[in-house]
Amino acid sequence: MTLCLSFSTANGPYLQIIEEPKQRGFRFRYECEGPSHGGLPGASSEKNKKTYPTVKVCNYMGYARVEVQLVTHMDPPRVHAHSLVGKHCNESGMCSMEVGPTDLTAQFNNLGILHITKKGVLEVLSKRLREEKLKQKGPNYHFTDAEEQEILKEAKELGNKMDLNVVRLKFTAYLPDGDGDYTRALKPAISKPIYDSKSPNASNLKISRMDKTCGSVLGGDEIFLLCDKVQKDDIDIRFFEEDKEGGWEDFGDFSPTDVHKQYAIVFKTPKYHTPDIERPVTVFLQLKRRKGSDCSEPKQFTYVPHVQDKEEVQRKKKKPLPHSFDPWNGPPGGAAGTGRGPGNFGGSGRGGNGKKPQLCELLGDDFCADCLDFEVAAVLAKVSLRPHVVPPLPPLTASMLQNRATQTARRTARALLDYCSTGDVCLLLAVQRQLYSVQDENGDTPLHLAIIHQQPAVVQQLVYMISTIPQQQILNIRNHMSQTPLHLAVITKQHKVLDCLLKAGADPTLVDRDGRSVLHLAADIGDEFVLRVLLTHLKENYSHLFNTADYHGLHPLHLAVKKGGERCLRALVLCGARVNAAELKSGNTALHIAVRENLFKVACMLITELKADVNASTFCGNTPLHLAASLGSPTLCSMLVAAGARKDLENDEPLFLSSSDEEDDDKEDEAVEEMSMQQQIASSPSEVPKNPRKRAGGHTPLDLARCQKVRNPPHFLPLTASFPTAKPQMDIETLSKLCGILSQANVPLRQLAEKLGMLTLADLYQESPSPCQHLLENYQLGGGQLETLVEALQSLGLNEGVKLLRQTELRDKAQSTGSSNIGDSQGE
Repeated sequence: MTLCLSFSTANGPYLQIIEEPKQRGFRFRYECEGPSHGGLPGASSEKNKKTYPTVKVCNYMGYARVEVQLVTHMDPPRVHAHSLVGKHCNESGMCSMEVGPTDLTAQFNNLGILHITKKGVLEVLSKRLREEKLKQKGPNYHFTDAEEQEILKEAKELGNKMDLNVVRLKFTAYLPDGDGDYTRALKPAISKPIYDSKSPNASNLKISRMDKTCGSVLGGDEIFLLCDKVQKDDIDIRFFEEDKEGGWEDFGDFSPTDVHKQYAIVFKTPKYHTPDIERPVTVFLQLKRRKGSDCSEPKQFTYVPHVQDKEEVQRKKKKPLPHSFDPWNGPPGGAAGTGRGPGNFGGSGRGGNGKKPQLCELLGDDFCADCLDFEVAAVLAKVSLRPHVVPPLPPLTASMLQNRATQTARRTARALLDYCSTGDVCLLLAVQRQLYSVQDENGDTPLHLAIIHQQPAVVQQLVYMISTIPQQQILNIRNHMSQTPLHLAVITKQHKVLDCLLKAGADPTLVDRDGRSVLHLAADIGDEFVLRVLLTHLKENYSHLFNTADYHGLHPLHLAVKKGGERCLRALVLCGARVNAAELKSGNTALHIAVRENLFKVACMLITELKADVNASTFCGNTPLHLAASLGSPTLCSMLVAAGARKDLENDEPLFLSSSDEEDDDKEDEAVEEMSMQQQIASSPSEVPKNPRKRAGGHTPLDLARCQKVRNPPHFLPLTASFPTAKPQMDIETLSKLCGILSQANVPLRQLAEKLGMLTLADLYQESPSPCQHLLENYQLGGGQLETLVEALQSLGLNEGVKLLRQTELRDKAQSTGSSNIGDSQGE
């Protein structure tokens, strides 16, 4: 406990809190639960050393009375609906204690907090507000009907703002007057907030586990985080870096639907402030409450430089190519070396008897050496050479080696002569067919390298020669990244090469290290021409590829949505991709992904053209409308509702697990009613109601739109609503009159939609009861300008509609000017 200073820090007596109440870990009790077990402890209370909330009247000697009551967490503090119970407490929820004349310390040892349910808030607040006013007006004052209505209104407003899961203690000291009555009140002292232990914001913030601790410097990496109980509308994931220049901070990106039952959060990392880092940078992340600014212990997170060449194509292109001719000088050590010397074969070299083969004398040592290298390489190729594994060579006698070298040299010489005569490179490639499957240190074959270096003519010649080799799968050899030549053709967007490989029999079903076939890759890069080449060759035998997931659970259709490729989407669905297929991680359909990525045009196309299910749900029951509401897109919400999205569908996140005040109160009411029902069963079983209250359901889209994250500005609006935070350009009356004018003129909806840049939505609203009204409401929700609407009406010859809008505009300006003049006059 801290001591009150002996000298004055204010003029005259004052009240000081010398032991704050414990903020977390104390449970508020309902009346039906009986008294609490133990009083409210102090902030420094320990197991073997108990403390309690304590105040002291400083700079004063004599008697005093100290009162304590509960107030709200808001500023300025107002009377709370909950009550203090315990020794020295009255029926109004206030406790008092007299101190002095020497010891002016008041310690409240046995305070309990009585939790009032939501249904009883209005009655309790009305009573306490009335008592407050009676203290000012006198105990015999009688309120008029108007005053009673004003008190009731004030109680309703206070009840709507009040957080039933957090309170503060308000200590007030009264000094005696000349008559000995305690009427001289000192300035009240307000304690720190006390959180109900059963509410989400009562627990300490804690990160239990993350599935990743590093990510790209450009952000956008998806991370799964496990934590202690949090409020989905009162939690942030803060990334920060502290240095001498003020530091840096940013926040992870997630919506309320990404918080799973208050114990797990799926979020995307923010972009680091310096994107062009050359080496990894370590920062910190932590959970942070928006109310109260409580934070968890920070955890390290590493930003790594952005890898633009994740397929390593550019790296391999930069690799220096060998010289066209590199004469062999032999290893150090001359003729005694283990290999060929600089002019002869000796020692323990492969020459054996140390004599020059006759072919070497005719064609030269260098040529002969190349032939011998070729012969050895051919032998290695036949036994499928792998990296770091060199199989034993079969024994070669000198005569066998000489014969093979002679034959090889003759074939090569003959092929060279024929190539010079015809210009057909296939004649040179034919004598090296056994080397087509040889792989370099990256696992790339000659065909891989020809595609990487974009040599289409070489690819065509290689493919032609490979197709002449019986019972070989050279076209489908994978490198160390599990890429076949077909994968590389898609990655490098070489349409003709892709067509050539597919015609030669390359297998499109093989997958790379991410489990992606060439169809996944084509959808991911969003190249329409590459995709069309594939679709031309993928007949009925490969129809399963359109609905096959990669190792991340994504179908080609899902990857195409992320790229925003409308033509690619259309082509995939026409060829058999299921538009309502769910990805395997969380059950999102293509429409869910389009909504989550805020791809309005793609979402419209999925609904209007491809007939996507607007009420499809994820594994946890969220529809696209749930996502649009939680992410904060009034335009998407309006479009989905117009397309038939149901606003009453509930997800699998129970309301009683939610963190919003109203939903927590529902939980409390349910608990109290259940407990009261059990007491009723024990006392009088015959009076038990026949239909007891059922378990609370899940969140509807409207429930998610009420979350704080999407409340300001509002992000879920019905079709008849407009932005309450900004003055609407057309009121309901003007909008109704304009729709009447459009109906009388028989203006085609598609023509008007095209003028407003909303042609995509024309077919969607055509089937609704009021097409023009829905179109204009959505135009307003999307932030459409009034001047653009006027120009559209002018181009359609609707002068009456233009006149109506101009009159509305003039009227609004006049009202705005009038309000300004009133304000000026009041200021004077």
